[in-house]
Amino acid sequence: MSGEFPNIQSTHSLVAKHVTKDKWDKLKAIETKTCGFTLAKAIACAVEFDNQHCGIYAGDWDSYKDFAIVFDPLIQEYHGISADAKHTSDMDPSKVNGNINPEVPVHSTRIRVGRNIDGFGLSPGITKQQRIDIEKMTNTALGKLTGDLAGTYYPLTGMDEAVRQKLVDDHFLFMSGDRNLLVAGMERDWPEGRGIFHNDAKTFLVWVNEEDQMRIISMQKGGDVKGVFERLSRGIAAVGASIKGECGKDFALDERYGYIHSCPTNLGTGMRASVHVDLPGWTKEGVDKLKARCEELAVQPRGTRGESGGQTGHTYDISNKHRLGYSEVQLVQVMIDGVNTLWKEDLEWQKKHGM
Repeated sequence: MSGEFPNIQSTHSLVAKHVTKDKWDKLKAIETKTCGFTLAKAIACAVEFDNQHCGIYAGDWDSYKDFAIVFDPLIQEYHGISADAKHTSDMDPSKVNGNINPEVPVHSTRIRVGRNIDGFGLSPGITKQQRIDIEKMTNTALGKLTGDLAGTYYPLTGMDEAVRQKLVDDHFLFMSGDRNLLVAGMERDWPEGRGIFHNDAKTFLVWVNEEDQMRIISMQKGGDVKGVFERLSRGIAAVGASIKGECGKDFALDERYGYIHSCPTNLGTGMRASVHVDLPGWTKEGVDKLKARCEELAVQPRGTRGESGGQTGHTYDISNKHRLGYSEVQLVQVMIDGVNTLWKEDLEWQKKHGM
């Protein structure tokens, strides 16, 4: 790529604001040590598309350090943190107070985080060999899981059609063809080095070498958020210990930015804790009011396509809004408390509307 200042098509993106000509000239020639990543590669999505909000990815942990004059202010603005903020992780489920109340109509609970191993590239920059090494180590680690975590790893390469269809039906399979991931460099050498693990009960999943080296997911029917968090915590600890045993490396953890992810919006916990819950009273009162109330409770509502695939009209996906600057325990707590509050208020609205 020539060293000319690129035409950033996403004019309203954080990249357009934080990648100035001056900064570009300072950084354009730098190639990171772990996988030769460049600023040009990092901002490819903001240059290629006109619809990006953030528009930048890291190709390795080095990217956050080597291109800090771009990443630091951008991360501070996106996450609303100060320049000297530190991030503390806490995966201890015993510190979570209470749970979602049994009467709240929760269909299902899901918590996901990302993890990346120190010393290997992140998906946008990872080399072919690093990706294969990660898959091998992860597969070995997952093979050592016992009890309720024990399960099977399914590599995408050479996947049997019946297995593929089964994973699609379970909504477990991740696909190629996402334009963002393509332009960001995350689908190079597809499908090599990628795969999916799930335990026998289908309540613990690991996606290998998708947007992060590992996307770890714990989920089940009903509203036992604490139980889902406990399984996630146990699973991550077991996988981390096994990988450390194999390569001597820990998950990449930064004192300012928490767990390193390829997308800066996921820095910190990289955690999205969510439930599918029925809120008929709020729906009747108005979705805009629900959105505003969720903002006050630091949670995010999304519509769902319902459990059966059809739009039920009043089932929402409610998740924690923040990622960085709060511990995992805090974010799980916020989600639990938020959902309990929303349901209590929902009953009031139901009364008001004579439902």
